[in-house]
Amino acid sequence: MLKDLPVTVRRSIEVMGLFFLGWLVVLGKDMLAPLFMAFFLSIMLLPIFRFLIKRRLPEMLAIGISLLVLIVAVSGILWFFSFQIANLVSDFPTIQKNVMTHLHALSAWIEDISPLSTEEQTSFLSEQSSRLLSYAGNLLSGAALSLTGIFVFLGLVPIYIFLFLFYKNLLLRFVFLWFPKANHEKVQEAMREMEVIIKSYLFGLLIQVSYMTVLLGGILMIIGIKHALLIGVIFAFLNLIPYVGALLGNIIGVLLTLASSSELWPIVTVLGVIAAVQFLDNNILMPRIVGSKVKINALATIVGVIVGGEIAGVIGMFLSLPIIAVLKIIFDRTELFKQWGVLFGDERPERSPMVDRSMRQNSKEVKRQLEHENKIEPTGPDGKMPQG
Repeated sequence: MLKDLPVTVRRSIEVMGLFFLGWLVVLGKDMLAPLFMAFFLSIMLLPIFRFLIKRRLPEMLAIGISLLVLIVAVSGILWFFSFQIANLVSDFPTIQKNVMTHLHALSAWIEDISPLSTEEQTSFLSEQSSRLLSYAGNLLSGAALSLTGIFVFLGLVPIYIFLFLFYKNLLLRFVFLWFPKANHEKVQEAMREMEVIIKSYLFGLLIQVSYMTVLLGGILMIIGIKHALLIGVIFAFLNLIPYVGALLGNIIGVLLTLASSSELWPIVTVLGVIAAVQFLDNNILMPRIVGSKVKINALATIVGVIVGGEIAGVIGMFLSLPIIAVLKIIFDRTELFKQWGVLFGDERPERSPMVDRSMRQNSKEVKRQLEHENKIEPTGPDGKMPQG
């Protein structure tokens, strides 16, 4: 038995297992990214699918309607985004004029505080522009290859969703047969909780994108900022990526405002509105929408986002948090890997385990105490697993 081995051997096997698992994920990222995305989206579509099945619709028709709802929603988002981009492109002459105005102002400021003349600055900018264009050319040639990958990704996701929903009961049977009968209670509890957490998280993100776009874009539009809705929708989607996305959203919002206006006051306004909306989102709206059944600590979130981005780009960054949440649920219910569930979680003890010996244990009583101290809703076997 693995638990009879020395602790150093067990930990070495765990680390080696994580290494080889990560290696397999990196090698198979092109296959796993659409598979994970389809898995999470199929869980989001389960309520629609179950509703249609209860209305005695044929299973194939219920799956088709569920997929159609998803396709219509995604198409609406893409249409809205492309419409805003078209407005931005139509303003390109004005944007070019404003950019030149800002560059001349910046050049004059640099000439005042440094020995560089306007001619030297122009020469430097020309040299850097050539390098930038060369880099952009290489990037576009790579993007042409990745564009094929995007179409493959978009083609595979609906197929995988259909198969996940069609073979749902077969897959559940496989999961139960993977474990001995004595552990079926824990397996069922873990699957209940995973479904609740994933649906809560993803539906919460959908609601978050909607109100962030309306709130941020609406306020900026009332103030008179150009391309307000585009700034709102870009920030709303980038904000889905924990920590990193908000920074990128601020930068893009500033650049769009800077290019669309010859004055500097709109930039301060955009940054102020983004900060206010983000504070409202982080502290009032999002906690009430998503809830707090599973909390992932900031360290695990940042590392997960960086690793996910390195493995699968933006899709990996977006999927990192729900994957970590699923792993935490699994780890919390296994005797051999409970410590990894603690590492991912946010159940931070108020007292040091060096002083309080009870904090060195992983008992149910200590877990309930930490959940109470950190205001995390307790999860247990008293929930009911949705049928169908």
